[in-house]
Amino acid sequence: MSHLEAVTLALGDDALTLDTLRRWERARGPVTLTPAARARMDDSVAAVRRVVASGRASYGINTGFGAFANSRISTPQLAQLQYNLVRSHTCGVGVPLSAELVRRIMLLKANSLAVGLSGIRPLVVETLLALLAADVLPVIPGRGSVGASGDLAPLAHLALALIGEGEAMQGATRLEGAAVLDAAGCAPVRLEAKEGLALLNGTQLSTALAVEGLFRAETLLGTAITAGALTLEGLAGSYAPFDDRIHAARGLPAQREVATRFRRLLTNSEIHSSHVDCDRVQDPYAVRCMPQVFGAIAATLSHAREVLEAEANGVSDNPLVCGEDVLSGGNFHAAPVGFVADFMAVAVAELANMSERRIDLLARRVNPNLKMFLTDEPGVESGFMIAHVTAAALASENKTLAHPASVDTIPTSAGQEDHVSMAPWAGHKLLAACDNTGLVLAIELLAAAHAVDEQRPLATTPPLAAAHARLRSCAPFVRGDRRLDREIAAVAELVTQGAFDERDQVLAS
Repeated sequence: MSHLEAVTLALGDDALTLDTLRRWERARGPVTLTPAARARMDDSVAAVRRVVASGRASYGINTGFGAFANSRISTPQLAQLQYNLVRSHTCGVGVPLSAELVRRIMLLKANSLAVGLSGIRPLVVETLLALLAADVLPVIPGRGSVGASGDLAPLAHLALALIGEGEAMQGATRLEGAAVLDAAGCAPVRLEAKEGLALLNGTQLSTALAVEGLFRAETLLGTAITAGALTLEGLAGSYAPFDDRIHAARGLPAQREVATRFRRLLTNSEIHSSHVDCDRVQDPYAVRCMPQVFGAIAATLSHAREVLEAEANGVSDNPLVCGEDVLSGGNFHAAPVGFVADFMAVAVAELANMSERRIDLLARRVNPNLKMFLTDEPGVESGFMIAHVTAAALASENKTLAHPASVDTIPTSAGQEDHVSMAPWAGHKLLAACDNTGLVLAIELLAAAHAVDEQRPLATTPPLAAAHARLRSCAPFVRGDRRLDREIAAVAELVTQGAFDERDQVLAS
């Protein structure tokens, strides 16, 4: 847990912003339902009970599911229907999700149910929040959802824990069955009509993965700005491509803002002053076009943030209880989430593509004051030759990971669910691309720092000197060949933590 003051949340009145979500995840405080949320939920439960009493057919309340939607269920079997749903849908496979992702799924599920359109009692959501408060986290396998009719199999594992039949982790302790609820001081939930379906139907896994990708991509963009600026100094490159007049002429706000972010780093520099009269007119695209490409990436992430913030507060259940009407629709279809996850994977892959090209520029003596592959004795030493190969391998992997998952679909449930989003796979691929890109940027930071060191006693700008010092705190300057894997891993860990994010006040001061 963070040393920051705990963030408390009251679900049901105000929208949950992604910034608030991130602050809560860094300093978790109590999460409650507002009185208004409880009242709305009670009203929807009353509407479901009236449907049951009337006997009229309503999907998910007194009918089967999926291909069995036309099968009527008798009133005595309605509770059993919900239990059967949860048990039969618990089909997740693969490595369990991280604690961080499970917490986010639990919070997003509670936030969606708190809107009061799902026909589920406040007691069920309060039990979910009690598990969250006790940090009793259901074991949720990461695979098994196609992202329409919601993330059914993963969310079934969450629901199974609520009814006392699932598994959970509390720290390093694995809990099973009733012990899961005991650890949170709760009794197992006794499901009523519609409640099992409300727990299973939703895009919370897809959204949690995409939000994680967004947070990481935003950090990677800030890191790429720092790494790119440091490489520019290592190459003794030009500051002219970052002039505001160039970007004002294009008319793209995100591009102009990214150029401004670069200018905050590219301030007074002895390295820059030393080559103002050189005869190199233009730098290669991977350096010169950073504002244009990074601006497109920033705009992509801004769009993704807008979509995901709406999804985090929306209702992706089916059917929805709207007053006296129980409406069957398709809000569970995660196409909006899948699209932006795929779009972000393309953007993140481009960060790695450009970074790999800049590593190559550092290694091939674009700056005549450097030696090939940043060696001290070319030929005897290999320097950063194979570090660049590693970056090339990772950047190439990303090109496969950037292939969109959301253009795929596969029919399920005997054709009733005949078009699906594949949003969870889009999210998993996005996170893998983020892992690769963080490593590529770590290699660029190491190479750029070495290139800057080779130009001493000339100094870089104060903000870049601060970034350089952070890197050197875990990877000291060394002449001559040595193993670089541990340095790459150490710097990549700092990248993940946001230590080189240009938005950091230490770097942007």
